[in-house]
Amino acid sequence: MRFSAARITAALAALALPAAAIPTITWAHHGWGWTEDEESRLDGEIVTISFGNPHMHLQLERERSGFGGRETWEVDLSPPIVASRSGFGAEHAGPGDTVSLTGHRARDEDTLAFKAETITVRGRTFDVYPQREKALQPE
Repeated sequence: MRFSAARITAALAALALPAAAIPTITWAHHGWGWTEDEESRLDGEIVTISFGNPHMHLQLERERSGFGGRETWEVDLSPPIVASRSGFGAEHAGPGDTVSLTGHRARDEDTLAFKAETITVRGRTFDVYPQREKALQPE
């Protein structure tokens, strides 16, 4: 069977389209290189939360600093198995809960993304990355 250059190009383009549609943060969240070195704090209300693999994830809504209005942040937590060893599971947080997170924000200031090391919710603090050294203590 012979393949023309046009068919090969079309097939390669079709394979590339799904990869191009995946947000950058999805590719980046497996490491810490996309985050700032300095720890920071992020507070707000959970809009959605997922306890699935490879990492738990939540969307957090909060007041926009200095501009008024609201903003939504994408937050990665640890893999579920690591969080469960720390005592954190689906019964501890859900949409509508107010949370305080410590961790690292995205290096790109225009990207509202955060990788959390601790989560404080319903009066309890969970260290979802217990193996990481922390300079900032949860409130």
